[in-house]
Amino acid sequence: MSEQDDRVFIRHFSVILVGLVVFTVLIIGLSLIIHNQLTLSENVARDAAKEERISPVAGVYAGETGRAAAAAAAAEAATETAAAFDGSTDGELIYRRVCETCHVAGAAGAPVMEASAWGDRLDQDFEVLVANAIDGIGAMPPRGGRSDLTDEQVEASVEHMLALLEE
Repeated sequence: MSEQDDRVFIRHFSVILVGLVVFTVLIIGLSLIIHNQLTLSENVARDAAKEERISPVAGVYAGETGRAAAAAAAAEAATETAAAFDGSTDGELIYRRVCETCHVAGAAGAPVMEASAWGDRLDQDFEVLVANAIDGIGAMPPRGGRSDLTDEQVEASVEHMLALLEE
């Protein structure tokens, strides 16, 4: 190769490099222009999650007013027990999400959803069945393992289960 060929190669290579740099700068500039034209929508859930993350773990209570505020906060927390499924008394919903797991497969001796499997249980009063569901019976834990179910929700699920057995 001659010196002339080397210069031609270097010139072509330099032009290609300069072209790539110019292309890169254009792409960066275009992306900045597009980015600056976009407006972010307000995301209330994201803002609430951020506020929750940065809020103090516990309140600081000092003196007499602090003692009263601490007592009020404790009383409020005690009354804020959330019911499962937003307090819904839809027996089918509760059955599908809590009871069905064991009563379809017969897990841990749970009677399957056939009248013959329930035997003497069907002869019991409705109140007894509800009480057994609330307190637990045999291997079944109280409230089917969901301590956040209210008595009304358990009663609704028992009603739904009995309706399924009558079908």
